[in-house]
Amino acid sequence: MRGQYTSAAGAAVRYKVNLRMQSMTGYGRAQRPLESLVVHCELRTVNHRFLELALRLPEDLRELEPQIRQRASAVLQRGKLDLQYRLERAAGDTAEAPLELAPTALVRLAEAMAALDSIRTQAPTALDVLRWPGVLRQRPLDGEALAAAALAALDEALGALREHREREGARLRELLEARLVDVAGQVQLLRARRPQVLQAQRERLTARLAELAVEAEPARLEQELVLLAQRLDIAEELDRLDSHVTEMRRALAGTAPVGRRLDFLLQEFNREANTIASKSQDADSTRAAVELKVLIEQMREQVQNVQ
Repeated sequence: MRGQYTSAAGAAVRYKVNLRMQSMTGYGRAQRPLESLVVHCELRTVNHRFLELALRLPEDLRELEPQIRQRASAVLQRGKLDLQYRLERAAGDTAEAPLELAPTALVRLAEAMAALDSIRTQAPTALDVLRWPGVLRQRPLDGEALAAAALAALDEALGALREHREREGARLRELLEARLVDVAGQVQLLRARRPQVLQAQRERLTARLAELAVEAEPARLEQELVLLAQRLDIAEELDRLDSHVTEMRRALAGTAPVGRRLDFLLQEFNREANTIASKSQDADSTRAAVELKVLIEQMREQVQNVQ
């Protein structure tokens, strides 16, 4: 586990971590023995736009909810966390759980029986009294010991969850980096096609004028070709795609949560790909633009699970 919490009651929670790219999908579990019990803590996370904590706590741990939320929030930035605690008897422990009488319930029961003395036909036995709800109860656990065991189990489970999410994050990073290589390849292909596309447009316009038997002034023809080239030119879009690829690689190599940043970058990727597709005038450029959009969509699907 790459971190530590302060354990003093009421102290601020601190978690020092070596940040890595993480997936929002993960699992962690831990347990701690306590007297005749075992405290189990189990964590599951899935992707979510923000951080959402869903806690299932036994009654004995309800008072720990603020601390549990604080510690989980110190480790996780995004994702839906399902956290469950269970208190189970230790394996092999055959001792009966200690029981004690509840004085308050006994007093109330005695008062009720006194009020019924005039109509009661038979005095209750000791067994009858013990069977009355609330009279016999289990001896409560040591609150401080239980809290310490529960929080220690949470710390370990959070560490396991984080390691799981980091492993998934490393896999996602590899997939995204591979897609970026493919995007850069399509950008290079489109850039190499630019002179041929412009030349094809010149030839197409000249052929069209020849079909119409119209003799265009050379200066006017060049002006029209320049305007056409400007409308169809994708140099700026290709330059911006190169910039986005560089920025995304920088984000993937960083140490801070990058899910939202990557999502924004992919919106920019998609905008440039759409513009290129709208300007495409030949089959090769159209195929490259479609391939760009496919690669961007594949990355977008993966980024939805990045913290």
